[in-house]
Amino acid sequence: MKVYPTDTIRNVALAGHGDVGKTSLVSCFLFDSGAVNRFGKVDQGNTVTDFDDDEIERKVTISSSPCFAEWNKTKINFLDTPGYGNFVADARAALRAVDSSIILVCGVAGVEVQTEKVWKWSDEFQLARMIVVNKLDRERADFNRAVESIQKSFGRVCIPVQIPIGSEKDFSGVIDLIHFKAYQYPKDESGKFQEVEIPESMKQEASTQRQALVEMIAEQDDALMEKYFEAGELSQEEVLQGLKKAILERKIIPIFASSALHNVGAHPVLDAIVDLLPSPAESTIRMEVENKDKSTEEIKIDPNGRFSAFVFKTFVDPYAGRVNLFRVISGIMKADHAVLNVNKGTSEKIGTISALQGKLATPVHEVYAGDIASVAKLKDTQTNDTLAETGAIAQYSPLTFPHPIISFAIEPKSRGDEEKISTALHKLADEDPVLRFERDPQTKELLVSGSGQLHVEVVVARLKKRFGVEVLLHPPTVPYRETIKAKIEVQGKYKKQSGGRGQYGDCWITMEPLPRDKDFEFQDKIFGGSIPKNYVPAIEKGIQDARQRGILAGFPVVNFKVTVFDGSFHPVDSSEMAFKIAGSMAFKKGMEQAKPVLLEPVMHVDIFAPSEYMGAITGDLSGRRGRMQGMDSSGNIQIIRAAVPLSEMLNYAPSLTSMTGGRGYYEMNFSHYDEVPSHLSQKIIEEHKSKVQHEKEEE
Repeated sequence: MKVYPTDTIRNVALAGHGDVGKTSLVSCFLFDSGAVNRFGKVDQGNTVTDFDDDEIERKVTISSSPCFAEWNKTKINFLDTPGYGNFVADARAALRAVDSSIILVCGVAGVEVQTEKVWKWSDEFQLARMIVVNKLDRERADFNRAVESIQKSFGRVCIPVQIPIGSEKDFSGVIDLIHFKAYQYPKDESGKFQEVEIPESMKQEASTQRQALVEMIAEQDDALMEKYFEAGELSQEEVLQGLKKAILERKIIPIFASSALHNVGAHPVLDAIVDLLPSPAESTIRMEVENKDKSTEEIKIDPNGRFSAFVFKTFVDPYAGRVNLFRVISGIMKADHAVLNVNKGTSEKIGTISALQGKLATPVHEVYAGDIASVAKLKDTQTNDTLAETGAIAQYSPLTFPHPIISFAIEPKSRGDEEKISTALHKLADEDPVLRFERDPQTKELLVSGSGQLHVEVVVARLKKRFGVEVLLHPPTVPYRETIKAKIEVQGKYKKQSGGRGQYGDCWITMEPLPRDKDFEFQDKIFGGSIPKNYVPAIEKGIQDARQRGILAGFPVVNFKVTVFDGSFHPVDSSEMAFKIAGSMAFKKGMEQAKPVLLEPVMHVDIFAPSEYMGAITGDLSGRRGRMQGMDSSGNIQIIRAAVPLSEMLNYAPSLTSMTGGRGYYEMNFSHYDEVPSHLSQKIIEEHKSKVQHEKEEE
């Protein structure tokens, strides 16, 4: 495959809300440029970038996928990103790896929830960008209304550089305001077009829009502004140069029109990518590096520097194994060379380097700074790792991903699959940084956490398809605790005589409450040898074992202190086992008398949502026994901080989505344990008794 120097490369991520046509527009780009010979369609399951079985089956993009095309002697790397809330976090990594983004907006719905999110990430990574209003062939599609929605959300820097010819089913072409030309497309999905006269009925509108665009370009540069005031116009070259500079500085964001489903309007976007978006050499993108002394600095793409690359995505191919997608930041990456994984401090042998066209790999012998490629079968390298020449001392700052918001307990349908589940989840977590799994040390359940129920369902589907493991999902068990509220003094006495040597253990203990941050304390206050010292540890062991299964609802007992102060023993019949049983008996008797109560985990929750939803959210939190702890704001986004019992948060993700139309999200961390209200406590205890009775009946 041809090797492209840095200045002949463009890196673009297509991002936006789900179902706005990102994958379809990529199909147009690939087909119109001749990169593929078939126009792929999502509904037919034959697009280049949605190749995973789950993506084909569900007709949604689940994971960012790379592809490339050549247009006007320039290589364009496209990253087709997910737009649905359950998977959109993967778009963040793609946006980190490019110089520009194309934000797609639906011509019917306008700006939607995830559009705002990917826009914010594009701002964070300082990306030049363009907007494509897609689906203009749809019923009720309205380009002007979509532009109003865009400008309301993102400002007047967003300005049309095209207007559509026709609307809804009659949408058939575009008027290019930059070159003041019109392009008409046939309805055969070929992407071929004819340059035609601007329709007479649209000339006035086109002239007005063109003048507004030129004025906006002139505003961004003092020299152009002076020329525009003097001459009343700018040359075509000045328009193009001024627009490119303004796009690079993010002072102008051009809006295009298209129908990706019918392959209308793709070629002017391809022209604009080459002519108006920056190459890596021109880009303002800087990668932050962390030096060994923990200081940070930013570097630009540098084709003349020592080799370094950043791994922004990892996935598992059924044939090639683990595949790392990387962007070369400096120097040149060459096949069959050894490099250093800076994060791990290990050497990696780079074998074949490939440019990916969806799932198809095309070998390339070297990759210049700024380009994107892949390499398979590296032994240690994962997402966020830095590859560099041996001796490099810095690594690129890692990407941060959103925390999972929903958890399920997972168990195999077949007992023999438990070990296979762990291995399979490790492999899936390699390619999905949002996926988390862990064994809850308290409930002993294996918990799988993701960004939504659909996310976890896709993980379950992949466990079955890729690894042959079928599992069941359950809501996780809330790890309640038990404790005491009163100080008491009790005796535990175990005496058994059945012929021959008997068993005898006798101890007196006090039990008293401890603060919430204390787990358990044991104190020996035996005087005068009433119990030999070698039996005291057995008493503690009996209490430790018994406290793991409290008397109210079977949950561990915490926040209490036991002091053993007296007892008796038998010189023949006493044993460690007898005193262990005596300690257990004393504990159980003491629990009954010490006013036992249930404790529940309380979570610290930060909820992020536009201000118009605050009333609904705070009202809902009150119904969940939440306690408000404050509010902050960031632009139009309000941040509510609250303490809420975990049991009330298990179904919060879909509720918040419903309340905010998908525009709200939250983060949650453990805060502390607190006493369960008595009416709820009784319900939990009754459920436990019913469960125990059911298990006994089954036995």
